[in-house]
Amino acid sequence: MRKNFGVKTWLYPMPVLIVAAYDEAGVPNAMNAAWGGIHTDDMVGICLSEGHKTTKNILARKAFTVSVGTRGRLAECDYVGIASGNKVADKFAKAGFTARRSEFVDAPLIEELPMALECELVSYDIESNHMVGRIVNVSVDESVLGEDGNVDAGLLQPIVYDPVRLEYRVLGEKVGRAFSDGKKLF
Repeated sequence: MRKNFGVKTWLYPMPVLIVAAYDEAGVPNAMNAAWGGIHTDDMVGICLSEGHKTTKNILARKAFTVSVGTRGRLAECDYVGIASGNKVADKFAKAGFTARRSEFVDAPLIEELPMALECELVSYDIESNHMVGRIVNVSVDESVLGEDGNVDAGLLQPIVYDPVRLEYRVLGEKVGRAFSDGKKLF
């Protein structure tokens, strides 16, 4: 038996995406955006309200980074989601984040978050608040690379948002092989 809940923003997993951009004075800002993901092969799509300082910064600078929230920085990632850059003077620094200028776009990388997409703005629709960015580089700290030289989710420990329980959860356990385990059903 199923129970109907109507229209909800429930989807699993919902990645915790920390979006960062510089303001007009070059001061970094960041926010937690739960509604986003890969849009096409080289694009990311995120829902960002035009009232956010980060959104205004992206529209002005035409660039941003999207870092993966991690277990080790859960409090900092949550903080940049509940504090407003329009009200807190240097929210980025208060979160304990350190900015390093991207080599590829006019936006800050967050040193404390080991994986980031470096993006240039492609479009923003004010009616739907849908922003699209072109991924020009993926930057990953070597501390979360496995023996094969690629990202290891177990080392990265990405967090996801549970929109039903308003909780964060960590990903990482391997439970199967993609494009492989289903072959047994052929």
